[in-house]
Amino acid sequence: MNNFTKRTLTGAGFVIVMLGSAFLGQMVFSILFLLVFYLATLEFLGLIEKGGYSPARMPAVLVGLVLYGTLALNAMELLPSKWLLMNIPFLFLIFIVELWRNKPNPFVNIGLGLVSVLYIALPLGLTIFLFDSSFNSGVFHYGKLIGYLLILWMNDTGAYLVGSKIGKHRLFERISPKKSWEGTVGGVVLAAATAYGVSFLFPVLSPLTWVVLGVLIGVIGNLADLVESLLKRSLSVKDSGALLPGHGGILDRFDAVLISIPFVFVFLTLFS
Repeated sequence: MNNFTKRTLTGAGFVIVMLGSAFLGQMVFSILFLLVFYLATLEFLGLIEKGGYSPARMPAVLVGLVLYGTLALNAMELLPSKWLLMNIPFLFLIFIVELWRNKPNPFVNIGLGLVSVLYIALPLGLTIFLFDSSFNSGVFHYGKLIGYLLILWMNDTGAYLVGSKIGKHRLFERISPKKSWEGTVGGVVLAAATAYGVSFLFPVLSPLTWVVLGVLIGVIGNLADLVESLLKRSLSVKDSGALLPGHGGILDRFDAVLISIPFVFVFLTLFS
């Protein structure tokens, strides 16, 4: 089986699982993302260790789990907002644990542990808020989330198709020799067009708001790819992992989600 076939089959299965869990509601989707959080965190910390650093794995996973869990439960209205404060002392556990580890570069290890929480647990937890808890089912419950996912995927598709056909001017050659300005613009245009179409499927936002959101997702989504490329290049690795045939690891598949969701969350909180 060639790489294109593997990539296509894996991508189709990924879309089915993501959309299926979204249609089934917040609880099912939050359980799926709990698994994503765990695998992505271990993958990230594993990459960091290959770079010669030694962040405390289990404390970072524990702190990330508490942050993700409290955010998800709050989004589902199962936990009062005041309980989000418990994340503050938990974050400082990463500092305290380092006292007993006797590893080189302790504050670098502390910083990298905190980065894993900020980079993975926080955005995945915020994703659960894209469901509207005021509704138990229907497009008003999951419309924003599915619309976001469709726009993100079409941005990636547009960037790949346009970039591979006519991409000549490099966007960030120092970081990613293949990513082009033409592909980036193509992705953003297709993201905006998809957002306009989504406004008719999921009228939870006005068409204008959807289109502005589409442009935001397109721009940040393309920059997110570069952020992960920067991570891999700094550690001299090609893929973050090999869990997803044809796609690499969990971080390779979710890089755009991790960086774009904080922007999307704030935009929707302020303007929807």
